[in-house]
Amino acid sequence: GEVAVSWRPSSEFAGNLYKGEGILPASPQDVWECIKPVAGGLRTKWDQNVKDFEVIEAISDTVSVCRTTTPSACMRIISPREFVDVVVMKQYEDGTMQSAATNVEHPLCPPQPNFVRGFNYPCGCFCIPVPG
Repeated sequence: GEVAVSWRPSSEFAGNLYKGEGILPASPQDVWECIKPVAGGLRTKWDQNVKDFEVIEAISDTVSVCRTTTPSACMRIISPREFVDVVVMKQYEDGTMQSAATNVEHPLCPPQPNFVRGFNYPCGCFCIPVPG
């Protein structure tokens, strides 16, 4: 399948907002298993930009504080990063699955040595069933 990536300037910060979308020949549940932000999930297996994902605090079944780490890049010119976000996951009646996250500070997750603390603006993923 093809993936379309679009962008526009942000009205909230000096940068751009990006959106990628595509249709995959798989069930929404199978796609969701690959992208959902959970500890021990498949994301760390296929996404070279995600080294580890851990839950710092489970606030409810659908809301958690999570730490994501990324590996160094460009022959270690770019240091490993860590991101701490509050994440909400939801499934809608039509079968759509969503994760949404934004940066948060948490007392159980101070900045770690050997990582640069990154900052995520509000972001997320949708997995929307399409007919056929």
